Order: sequence, then structure tokens, then C-alpha cells
Amino acid sequence: MKFFKAIASLLVAVGFVYALNRPWGPVPALGAFLSPFTGFWQNGEKQTIDKNQIILKADGLSAEVIVRFDDTGVPHIFAKNDFDLFYAQGYLTAKDRLWQMDLQTRAASGRLSEILGPATLQMDQKSRRLGMGYGAEANLKMAMSDQHSKTALEGYSAGVNAYIAQLDPKDYPVEYKLLGYSPEPWKPINTMYMLEQMTLTLAGRANDLSITNVLKKYGKDVINELFPDYPMFQESPIIPTGTKWDFPRLPIPVENPLKNQDSVSVSKFAREEIKPEGIGSNNWAVGAEKSITGYPILANDPHLELTLPSIWYQVQLHTPDMNVYGVSLPGIPSVIIGFNQNVAWGVTNVDADVFDFYKIKFKDTTQAEYWHNNQWKSTSKREELIYVKGQKEPVRENVVYTHHGPVTETDQQEGSPPNLALKWIGHEPGNSFLTFYELNKAKNYDDYRKALAKYVGPAQNFIFADNGKNIALTVNGKLPLKYKDQGKFLLDGSDASEDWHGWIPAEQNPFVKNPPRGFVSSANQSSTDPTYPYYINWIFAPSERGIRINERLAAMTKANADSLRMLQNDNFNVLARSVLPRLLSVLSSSPLSPVEKAAKITLSDWDYQNNPESIPASIFETWMPLLQASIWDDEFGSEIVPMKYPSRDRTLYMILNQPNEKWFDNVKTTPKETMPDIVLSSFKATLDTLKKHHGSMSPAWKWTDVKGTEIKHLSRSLKAFNAPLLKTGGGSGIVNAITKRNGPSWRMVVELGPSPKGYGIYPGGQSGNPGSPYYLNLMDKWEKGELNELVFLSSADQQHPRLTSGITFKKN
Repeated sequence: MKFFKAIASLLVAVGFVYALNRPWGPVPALGAFLSPFTGFWQNGEKQTIDKNQIILKADGLSAEVIVRFDDTGVPHIFAKNDFDLFYAQGYLTAKDRLWQMDLQTRAASGRLSEILGPATLQMDQKSRRLGMGYGAEANLKMAMSDQHSKTALEGYSAGVNAYIAQLDPKDYPVEYKLLGYSPEPWKPINTMYMLEQMTLTLAGRANDLSITNVLKKYGKDVINELFPDYPMFQESPIIPTGTKWDFPRLPIPVENPLKNQDSVSVSKFAREEIKPEGIGSNNWAVGAEKSITGYPILANDPHLELTLPSIWYQVQLHTPDMNVYGVSLPGIPSVIIGFNQNVAWGVTNVDADVFDFYKIKFKDTTQAEYWHNNQWKSTSKREELIYVKGQKEPVRENVVYTHHGPVTETDQQEGSPPNLALKWIGHEPGNSFLTFYELNKAKNYDDYRKALAKYVGPAQNFIFADNGKNIALTVNGKLPLKYKDQGKFLLDGSDASEDWHGWIPAEQNPFVKNPPRGFVSSANQSSTDPTYPYYINWIFAPSERGIRINERLAAMTKANADSLRMLQNDNFNVLARSVLPRLLSVLSSSPLSPVEKAAKITLSDWDYQNNPESIPASIFETWMPLLQASIWDDEFGSEIVPMKYPSRDRTLYMILNQPNEKWFDNVKTTPKETMPDIVLSSFKATLDTLKKHHGSMSPAWKWTDVKGTEIKHLSRSLKAFNAPLLKTGGGSGIVNAITKRNGPSWRMVVELGPSPKGYGIYPGGQSGNPGSPYYLNLMDKWEKGELNELVFLSSADQQHPRLTSGITFKKN
């Protein structure tokens, strides 16, 4: 009997070992992951203070590179030339963020399914049909034709690969172990994919299709009434109102008056994506006259998805002709937002209309020819092979290209969506890297303007300050020359007059230098007032953040870095100030229950601050989307034919100035509703919603709990790697733009002067390793709205109390 038990135990053990050491579909083998010798146990790190330099031998370097680390894990790199500098940057970024670089490159290039299986196939198909590879290849060709960018890309790639080459499987980042695959060599094209991904995030959405459906259903008069080209209620444009456009204007293209607009339904590939709340940014600079230091002060906080690790990576880069500190994007050499001895700069998104759909007419089902400019023209085809984990054969995608760009939908079945080609700035060849490379070395305003002329996209509001006491802001990027509203609706791919008509000259992009008001700023609102002669877009971010920033900067005197830090954390709700008194007056003449009266009193006593503990902030922020939906859902809510809703500004104007408009009536009900009816019913729905999710009105209705800001690991599924629950205020229309998953991904303030001082922080830390002390070490300060003083060294041997350890790369 004992023999049989022993045999049974042995068989169970063998089966268990076998099960642990083979993959099961998309699930990797867990044996190696659980092994104490090669598994996740090997990913723990300790915080060390060792003043001695670690020596690393490196192939390909021409000279020694010295790296000093500070107490937050930031590397300060000192090299004698660009190749060696970017080699070290690549090596160290990979050391901290290798899996992040790998994942984001795979997402951009449509290769997630190789490691994640069929679950991400549709995402990969979308990336291929959007032409991400086409754009990356076009940009790589441009970058490799310039010696500066070629050196940077090759040096960076060599550094990443040197780090990968010395890794044993036990040293792989934990995510590789969980997913059961190994790092692959880094190539310069990967950097281009990273740039494509950022272009997609910031300039890869449009509402052409949904507003075309509105035009088809309701006509041009309703478009003009509900979808104006400039805010009706309030705006404070980026370039101050009244700015003169002193340049010889190009002829504006003319719209074809005979063109047709067809209603379209959308497919899984062409479906429009709504930009998430909190994807935007703030930046501003105050001039010397407003600064207590006598020099400009600049601030920037880009609002992007909040993830672990952070989207940004702090670094200082030093060569004989450059000394710059700031944040890079892992996978991209140089500093993207930062400062040097003489200048500081930052960016916010313009949201230019550079993502247009064209309806294509093919000659037949072969899609070999399409109709354009009264003739049949040949297409080109690009076969995309998508390898899927667990499947033997790749999925083949044959993407058809017209002169507009790739056809994102090619279904020929009756009743299917039309064939839609995409014209997108992400396909435009360019070398935007040179803009950041030159800003890293810039000494003055002229250098800033020269650097910006090389930039393609995504269009950004580049803010600037220098030790010459200049402040400036440029709405910058390669902007297509269009007729007014070209791209607001679906475009006719057969009509040559609908093509992009060249480019707005870079020197005629909107900009302002040293304005009389003493500050420059942007918060993704309208770029200019309506007097600017060229079309950039018809809709921008809501105006509230820009209004609040400009109000506070206008009143600011004797500013210092902390003044600007406090403005970054401003929780004042401009929207509530604008509309809540009118809504409360409606409720005052309405019958209310005791609970509703209590909620109304709570709102009446509110100071309009979206602070973490605020209950009225929760009521108001829950009420606004419900109010908007109550007004527009009956006319514009359709799953079959999606339609764009009127903007928040347009809704606000109607509530305050047009209370008798027909749009307040719910056409799906028999009684005729009025504005007070809609206000009351949405208010009741707000309280019901909050009670359903958080119980009766109590401290459980605090804004921080209702908003529920969470910062997740990039995998989305590894909860153990997420940040703890956060206590934050703010909101999507607030200067402190923290929403549930998006917000200030990097806060920076720089005091210019003979010895510039920088302050900055992002949520998380330098390391992407959850077992590292530098994974979450910055989170508490970020949550509290504090900044770290940034260690800006002038030489490799400079002594500083916050330096902890170092590495010296010696050529082999």
C-alpha cells in the first residue's frame, strides 16, 4: 500500500512540475516565475548609499561617462559627446523602465498579441490600420538622414541593448517573468513608434463622423446654432485677444459649394474615440516684473493618464555644450520638458484638427483603384502580419493606402460603413526630435524659435522663458492650410478641393512674446480669438482652466516658485461659479423633499472649491453630466447612428441665456418639459445616483471618495502593483486637473536666473520595478501637491548632500 501511495505522490509531483513548466494557452509557464532562483523573488531592490563609483565596461564608447544618482534615483549623466551621452541615457532608462518601453512600443506597432494573445488582436489591428508603422518608418528615414538625430538614436539604442545583453533571466523585470517572454533588442524604429504613440494620444481623435450625422439629421441651421466655431459663453484664448497678425497672409482655400454630406455609421476600426477627461495640460510663465526674483518663472503640468511607472523619466544630461534637466519619455533620447542654465520650456496640447476621415470610392472590390480628381488612381497595399500568442499562423491584414492615407475600413458588404481613409499628421515625415535636441542646448529666445521651426507634431503650445527676461508662447506644429471648418465633417475623398492644401508657414503660427499683461499661459483652450486668419480647429478644451489661470496670474505680484506651485494645485471651480447660482434659483421655486432641501443648502454654502473633503463638489460634479444628458440625450443619443453632443459651453449659454429653447423638451415623452423641469429632474437623479453608490448624504460623499482617483500599473490587471488609494481634489475642469485616472503626470516650476532653480515631481518614482524603493517614493509628495527641489549639477565632481551613488562607464 505504501508503495502505491509513493507512486501516486510521485506522479502528482511530476504532473505538478510538468504543469508549472509549460504554458497553458495565453497563460505562461509559472515554474520559472515562482522559482527562488529565477522568479519574482529576484526583483527586490534595496536603497543604497555608496559614494564609490561602480565601474561598467562598455563597448562602443569613445570616452568615459560618469553618472551620479541623487536620493530620488534620478541619474545625472556627464559625457564628452552626444553618442556616449545618449548611450548612457538609453542604458539607465532601460535599467529602470525596460518593460514599459517594450509594452508601449508593442502597443504602437500593433504587436501586443505576440505576448498577450487574442485578447489584444483588435487593438493590434487598429494600430496597423491607422498606419502607425507607415508613419514610424517615414519619420525614421528623416531622422537617420540628419547626423544629430542619427547619433542620438544609435547611441540610445546601443545603450538599451548593452543593458539587455548583460541581463540573466533572473534579472528580467517581473512582467517578463509573468508573461513568459524575453526582452528583444531595441532599434531606432522603436523610438519612432514611441513618438507615433504620443501623436496618437494627443492628436489621434476626431469627431468628423458623429457631427456629420448631426448635419444629415438636423441640417446646417442646427449645426450653426448648436456647434459654433468659437465659445459663446466665455473664453480666454491662449494668444491674448486683440493680438495683431502682422504677416502677409496666404490665400485661404475655397470650399466646394456643391459637395454632398452623407450620413455614416461607424465600424470597429473607424469608431470615434472620445478624449478621456483629464487629457490636456497647463503651462504658464510670469515675466520679471511679476517675479520676486527679477527673472521669469515658468511652470508646466502635462495632464495625461496616470500610470505606474510614470509616463515620464527624470534625467540630467551634460556634455561640453549642453547641461539640461527635465523629463524624457522612456524610449526617446533627450529631455522633452525641462530647463538648462539659460532657458526653460514646457508644452501643452493644441488639439489641432489634423486627423481627418475621407470617404473613398473604389472602382471595384479589388480596391486597386479609387476615384479622385475626375480620374481613377492606383492604391498601394501593405501586408501586415500580426502574430498571436498560442496561434501557429499570423493574422494577415492587407491595408490599402490612398494618397490621403490608409483606409481604416474596407468592408464591402451591403449596408456596411463606407470606406474611410485617414489623413493624419502622424503620417507626415519629419524630425521633431531635433526640436527637443536644440531646446536642450538653447541659450535664448532666437534659439527657441529656430528649434520650434523643425517640429511637426502633435501640435503643442510651447511655453518659454530665458535669462534675457523674455517670456513667450507659440502654438506650434506643422498645421495644414485648410478652408474654414475643413475636417469638421467627413470629407469627400474624390474631390481634390477637399485635400489638405499645404501648410501654414511656421513663422505665421500664433505666438506671443513679452505681452503687456506680464504673463503667458495655456490650458488647451482656443488658440486665438476669431481674428486669426487660418483654421486650426473649431473646438478646443473647455475654457474654465484657462480662465482661472489667467485670473490668478493677472492678480499675481512678487511671485516665486511656491506661488506657481500653489496655482498648480488650485481647486477653484469656475464652471460652478458660472452656472450654479442660476440652477439654485430654479430649485428655489421647485417643490423639494427634506433630503433635496438639505442638498440644496449644502450647494448654496459651497465656496466652489473642489477640495478632497467637499460634499458639494461631489453633488455638483455628479449633477453636471446628468444635466447635460437630460438636455441632449433625446435628440442626440443613438447607438445606431452616433451623433456628437453640443459642448459644455453651448449648454451653459443656453441655460443662462436661452431658458425657453426647444431643446429642453424631451421629445420622447408626452408632456413638454421646460428648463426648470430638466434642472429639477436631473438634480433628483444626482442625489439618487450618489445614494445608490455611497449611501445617504454623509461624509461618504466626500469628493475624494466619489472621484476615486486611482493610479494603476501599466498591465491594468496586476492589482498588487497599483498605488494605494489616493486623497485628491481637483477635477477635469479644474486647474488641479486630477480625475479618476488622468491628471498632472509631471509638475515642474523653474525660477530662471544666474543659478536656475527647478522644482518638480511625478506620481510614482524613477523605477518601474514594484520591488524597488524608487517605485512609489514620490507618490506621497505628489498627492499632497508638493514639489522636490531638483538637483541640477554643473559638473561631475560637484559635491551635493543628496547624491547617493554612481556609475562610471569605461570604454572596453
